[in-house]
Amino acid sequence: MMKLMMMGVLVGVFAGLVGALCGVGGGIIMVPAFVLVFGMEQKMAVATSLAVVVVSGFSGTVNNALRSELIDWRVVGVTAVGAAVASWWGADWMRSLGSVQLQRGFAVLLILVGVRMLLMKG
Repeated sequence: MMKLMMMGVLVGVFAGLVGALCGVGGGIIMVPAFVLVFGMEQKMAVATSLAVVVVSGFSGTVNNALRSELIDWRVVGVTAVGAAVASWWGADWMRSLGSVQLQRGFAVLLILVGVRMLLMKG
């Protein structure tokens, strides 16, 4: 149990840092870690990651809101509506897919985004 807790804290620290630095919510770290380190099924890893992102996203948002003017609240408002609706629908869709389909889709997304970022200028 202690090893599980320590690994959870380490994954959380890494995901929180990556999320805060890159604006990705930490799921790109947590989902693979939950599958590979904790042996979770892909669907459980995705759902668990979303639950953690709520907490980590809130923490980072409060910090940014209190210490800077980096948040464009107009964009937050309109984007949050679309994201909330799509997340509700996406959670249903995720449960209907197989774990292998989810893993492959996630892997392809990471590769495509990574290649795109490597090829970007400036």
